[in-house]
Amino acid sequence: MCDDGHAGPAEVITSVPRAAEGPAVDPIALQPVDEVRITTLVDNVFDALLPGDERVSRVGLAAGHAPAVQFEGGTADVGLRAEHGFAALVEVRRGARTTTVLFDTGLSPDALVVNAARLGTELSDVQGIVLSHGHADHAGGLAGLAGPQGFGRGGLRRLPMVVHPGVWSRRRFAVPGREVWELPTLSRAALQGEGFDVVERREPSLLVDGSVLITGEVDRTTEFERGMPKAHQAWTGSDWVHDPLVLDDQALVVHLRDRGLVVLTGCGHAGAVNIVRHAQRLTGVPTLHALLGGLHLGGPAFEPVIAPTVSALVELGPAMVVPGHCTGWRAQHALAAALPDAWLPNSSGSTYRLAG
Repeated sequence: MCDDGHAGPAEVITSVPRAAEGPAVDPIALQPVDEVRITTLVDNVFDALLPGDERVSRVGLAAGHAPAVQFEGGTADVGLRAEHGFAALVEVRRGARTTTVLFDTGLSPDALVVNAARLGTELSDVQGIVLSHGHADHAGGLAGLAGPQGFGRGGLRRLPMVVHPGVWSRRRFAVPGREVWELPTLSRAALQGEGFDVVERREPSLLVDGSVLITGEVDRTTEFERGMPKAHQAWTGSDWVHDPLVLDDQALVVHLRDRGLVVLTGCGHAGAVNIVRHAQRLTGVPTLHALLGGLHLGGPAFEPVIAPTVSALVELGPAMVVPGHCTGWRAQHALAAALPDAWLPNSSGSTYRLAG
């Protein structure tokens, strides 16, 4: 541990178990923590007029400043970047020890680092990175992290990065009547060359002395969460085939002392309900305290899943629900109506504080 009570980079992954033979043993002993702070660094929305309260703090249009000769003083106020992507900073406190993990990195190379700079967030405090899956809207910001605005400002150090082996999958969208769109594919060699210490895990991983769980592959147990439509395809090495499951999709889970589970998703390709139930089964903790992140309920292919998802979440009864990114406006409205006391809108720059 560093002298200031923060874990060093090497300490983040010291408790990752060795790959097990066969299925994971349940339950996993996820150690309770005293406080979790989740800051949305990149999301599809930036709303400078959203109010804060005791659960969340927001930033306004004066989050940063830019040169502008048209104004007296030569500067203009600027807010934060919003794009079709997701990135969150997760700060976990257990006693006097605080660990900071970056969960996903947004779409573009610069949105994450620009927003972090405007928020006054020191990316040098990040002790590990987790990628929810390999889609570019969650991994694109890695390019900026390796540059002068990211970790490179103080010299890029070796930083642990936890991924599922499927994160390297070559994928495309082949929508009938449209030009085929192949997604950018991550390069393990390039990331390692930049200084990232890549750790591949299909199984659940325990990080930060057992207080942060990365789910690994999520069991698909519901009847209604069936994954991506036929247009989403993966390359097998010889052919393009339908890739409905996005098996590299994984979530971050924390057990907040005396409250229950805090679950953070990237896109939630495995299905929000599948993810929560998987986390409950892995940890043996029955209570869902908070669900944050992308729930992938937007668009015609996923709107039929909204009603059963909302119904299941109502039954789970979380104290906080913060849908973002790919959740979609219809699902946002449905969740806000069904869980009015728990639902909070997300926005780039929002910090959610959850205390045990």
